[in-house]
Amino acid sequence: MSNQTTPDVRPNNPRFSSGPCTKRPNWALSALQDAPLGRSHRAKLGKDKLQRAINKTREILGVPSDYRIGIVPASDTGAFEMAMWSLLGERGIDVASWESFGAGWASDIKNQLKLNDVNYYSADYGKLPDLKQLDFDRDVIFTWNGTTSGVRVPNGDFIPAERKGLTLCDATSAAFAMPLAWGKLDVTTFSWQKVLGGEGGHGVIILSPRAVERLENYTPAWPLPKIFRLTKGGKLIEGIFKGATINTPSMLCVEDYLDALNWTESLGGLPALIARTDANFASLNTWVEKTDWVEFLAEEVATRSTTSVCFKVVDPRIAALDDDAQAAFVKAIVNALDKAGVAYDIGGYRDAPAGLRIWAGATVETSDLEALTPWLDWAFEQAITTL
Repeated sequence: MSNQTTPDVRPNNPRFSSGPCTKRPNWALSALQDAPLGRSHRAKLGKDKLQRAINKTREILGVPSDYRIGIVPASDTGAFEMAMWSLLGERGIDVASWESFGAGWASDIKNQLKLNDVNYYSADYGKLPDLKQLDFDRDVIFTWNGTTSGVRVPNGDFIPAERKGLTLCDATSAAFAMPLAWGKLDVTTFSWQKVLGGEGGHGVIILSPRAVERLENYTPAWPLPKIFRLTKGGKLIEGIFKGATINTPSMLCVEDYLDALNWTESLGGLPALIARTDANFASLNTWVEKTDWVEFLAEEVATRSTTSVCFKVVDPRIAALDDDAQAAFVKAIVNALDKAGVAYDIGGYRDAPAGLRIWAGATVETSDLEALTPWLDWAFEQAITTL
């Protein structure tokens, strides 16, 4: 049996899932009491709430005034699919992927849209492809932060300010936690359930003037489902970007998003969210530096995600096992922590190498991560006894 002592301190909040992510500190259902339930979202009250959500998003994220912001169906997935189906095909495409969601966008372009003039640049989990290969006279698809690999682009410097193509960026686990280079992004999507701990089911799409110009001057060769249609008669449907959503939103979820935005404002806005996220990552980094059985999945320091922090087990006893045995070992760690009630949902993504994934976004308290890491060591020692 292991001699590892059970830690004395437990996280106050054991919710470290990478999506849906934990609610803001001190959240309670009473925060949603002003939700206009049983009312039409097209009534003045509902539209005002939706417009307020759009306005606050713009203000907090620093989105340029001439960019459009819309609330759309089906989370980040719906928002990004909407962008691809509505905009791609006008010119060649370069796709950069280094984890499962980026690979999913590449697959949809190849197998669903069936576009031919496409270059695919991919990298294994833990690495970035060579972004210098990307040709920005073509449309470029990429994720800012790979949620399932814990690998992010360090910044937007790889994107030229002058370009002929559009950039389509899936920023769902980066928005509100990392600075986004708006001048380099033509389409940006995210969902509420990541950094702000909102409810699932709704996505946000942000369009630059260049993206709007494409929408109004290019018609895809394929039919578009209603929930993907951003134009009518060759003109942008402006109502979508003023609170008149394509389909019926949950006003309860909208109220929850507004609550998270209000919380953000109370902290000091985006800089405060980034600071909280960076402090959380620093806590985990300190633990990794003194722990010999674990390492970041992201190999380069500059590419390590500060939100969806992914780890691999590097202890020689585990590294020598085959893939199935390694997965079973990690599952033993995850199950031990879940059973102890100190960490929920921290197993690596199903398509990723066996490992741990701990959410460190702004709604997580640094003190909870500091309390968690001794439990990670404890669970590792427990699992070793099963070998």
